[in-house]
Amino acid sequence: MLEPEELAELEATLLPALERHHLRLLAHGLRTLQAIAGRRDGACPAPAAIAAWCADQPLIAADPGFAEAFRSQMASAALQLEAIAAEDGKPPLDLSLDDLARWAVRQADHRLSSAAAADPPPG
Repeated sequence: MLEPEELAELEATLLPALERHHLRLLAHGLRTLQAIAGRRDGACPAPAAIAAWCADQPLIAADPGFAEAFRSQMASAALQLEAIAAEDGKPPLDLSLDDLARWAVRQADHRLSSAAAADPPPG
């Protein structure tokens, strides 16, 4: 779970709203995967560990449809975090919120520069 200070830190980025939202989702995914793994370093937990953790959470386990969607979202978050971590040369659970914010800024900069190059100003 993200602490209020961490959420404020993410909101303080100068990212466009869509990128800021994506950053929050990644940060929540990171913290959840770290909680499932019981550590803040190393590899992401295996799908079986995610499923076992979900089965131990009464509110998640009570809704099989939600549990399946949650497991799917955690698997997607793990894949994205693994890709981001590979760029930084570290294991995914070692990522910090600063790492995620820097990645999000790079993504936004790339998207904006690509859009500007594809659509030059008139004249």
